[in-house]
Amino acid sequence: MLVQQIHHAAYRCKDALETARWYEKHLGMKLVLSIAEDAVPSTGEADPYMHIFMDAGNGNVMAFFELPTQKPMGRDPNTPEWTQHMAFKVADMDTLLAAKQRLESEGINVIGPTDHALFQSIYFFDPNGHRLELACDTVRPGMLEALDQVKWDMLEEWGQTKKAPKHAAWMHDGRYKEMFPMA
Repeated sequence: MLVQQIHHAAYRCKDALETARWYEKHLGMKLVLSIAEDAVPSTGEADPYMHIFMDAGNGNVMAFFELPTQKPMGRDPNTPEWTQHMAFKVADMDTLLAAKQRLESEGINVIGPTDHALFQSIYFFDPNGHRLELACDTVRPGMLEALDQVKWDMLEEWGQTKKAPKHAAWMHDGRYKEMFPMA
């Protein structure tokens, strides 16, 4: 078996209508499908829900469940809030900066742009508390090949030491600009 693509990623939301409107307004993601049931199809468990699907472009879908009979949603208190997030690709840096300005003008707190060497991104939260990232590729020739050569060595070292290997320290110490000049 070989996975072809992500069919959809599903998250919980506090209010499906508010969530659909927020994603359309702030990210231009259109509502493509709404499904409501009184029981869970996979388990038969009685648990009414609204399940919405938002178009994230190129066949990618982000879905949400509103679960009115469940306890209020929260987040894993043992996982830092920056860890779990959904990242969406945008066309270029101009689009990223325009999105930042638009989100901030709507009162949404935005972090970034953050330079990840391979891409630049901004971070913010949706009304459900889910962290979102908008990213635009800034990869330079040779970067991906260099990372490909060390990926398993880095993972093996991490597995043994649980300390960040330095094989690709150039990504965040700024040396990438000299090591990989723009084409």
